[in-house]
Amino acid sequence: MNVDDVVAEKIAAAARKAAAEKQRRAELAAARRAGLARRHAQKLRNLARSAYSNQSVAPSGA
Repeated sequence: MNVDDVVAEKIAAAARKAAAEKQRRAELAAARRAGLARRHAQKLRNLARSAYSNQSVAPSGA
């Protein structure tokens, strides 16, 4: 192995690492979006089941 081979190997390893990190970030972002969507849907279901009304009296009594 000469210096060029060592450098090429290090560059390839860095590229593999960057690709793995990019994939991991994409997977985490997808999981985050799915989790947010589930929580939002659950919140809407809970609001639909509750006696929530937007006609409540203001805390000041006004």
